[in-house]
Amino acid sequence: MKQNKPPQGLWTWDFTIITAGSVISLIGGVLSSFAMSMMVLDYTGSVFLYALYNASYQIPMLVCPILAGPYLDRMSRKKVIYRLDFLSAVLFAGLFLLLKSGWFSFPVLLCFSLIRGSIDSVYMVAYDSLYPNLVEGNNLSKAYSISGMLQSIMMVAYPLGALAYDLLGGVEPLFAVNAVCFFAAACFERCIRHVETHMDNALPADGAGAIKRFRQDLRDGVSYIAGEKGLLAITLYFMFSNFAGAGAGGLYLPFFRSHAAQFAMWPVAAVTLYTIVSTFSEAGRVAGGLIHYKIKLPTGQKFAIAMTIYVLINLIECTLLFLPIPVMALVFFVDGMLGVTSYNIRIAATQSYLPDSRRARFNGAYQMLTSVGSLCGTLLAGTMAEILPERAVILLFGAVGLAAAWGFIFRRRKEVAAIYNREA
Repeated sequence: MKQNKPPQGLWTWDFTIITAGSVISLIGGVLSSFAMSMMVLDYTGSVFLYALYNASYQIPMLVCPILAGPYLDRMSRKKVIYRLDFLSAVLFAGLFLLLKSGWFSFPVLLCFSLIRGSIDSVYMVAYDSLYPNLVEGNNLSKAYSISGMLQSIMMVAYPLGALAYDLLGGVEPLFAVNAVCFFAAACFERCIRHVETHMDNALPADGAGAIKRFRQDLRDGVSYIAGEKGLLAITLYFMFSNFAGAGAGGLYLPFFRSHAAQFAMWPVAAVTLYTIVSTFSEAGRVAGGLIHYKIKLPTGQKFAIAMTIYVLINLIECTLLFLPIPVMALVFFVDGMLGVTSYNIRIAATQSYLPDSRRARFNGAYQMLTSVGSLCGTLLAGTMAEILPERAVILLFGAVGLAAAWGFIFRRRKEVAAIYNREA
């Protein structure tokens, strides 16, 4: 008689290893972002070149994910993850040595930024596609609560990076720390024991060349997403949600800066005040993650909870700048809790729903479309704010977010609920 296996806990060998590697990699990523930004300003003193550098990092995010997806459905995602971290370690070690010798070239730095953007965008697709396979049993929602908390907690690395920059007198030592972090993360990731099988379920090559096979895989991935009405609705909603959220969120700081007189009663500068208040959102995300780690949402109510959150988040983004500072801080905290709940429901549901052999293609398309939404929202909101008050622009973008929630999620509630209301 076959005995039932006892339920597997969350903290298996593989999950512990990927979590440890993620912590180290996140520290390296946050420090590298700060260090690179400071280096551009230190060496060029130009805000335009600083903006150009930031754009060079973001451009690969619009192309690489969807191109990487078909390949990552045919190769070992684990190997891609640790090899990219090893490559990042080499790149930052090389940059450390070059700067230590007194050499600097802005065009080369732009190329470095493009390479880093390409590495990070491919890494995210590979990581998101491998991660669900390292979680045993129905612990995926709990696992993503850990992942979400880590990303928020690691934000403390920014002030730590600033402190290290002041104490060490430059960015060069931070690049050395980055190299060590990425090397250590890669060493951890090499120890993952999971045996990948998604390559066995890929479409047969049938003697096709590499380019033809890539085109077939890409077409198959697009056809799959188009045929899955629920997945398509979720993807389109978050593309427009990112458009609205990035557009509105990008105007909060300029509003504080241009309306500093409204906050004169506070003992800190308006920009500093916004920085303090907005950190309540990260605190809310950590609190929300802790709640989701301890409590599982009722399976049959996940769609209703998600739909409510989508409406509330858009309403919050519309009204934040009309609130007094103490209430604003509280609302930022609530927004963080709602945001991590939305993330947890969406990613656990979609990743558990997707067949492993097509997961990377979906993740690549999703990341590309949501990145396009964020970039377009940021650019359009900044342009509109030149001729309209920030609050008016934010209200318009909030209306777009609400319309997207109704048009893509509520109208497709049957298909979306079939994905969300599942055990994960």
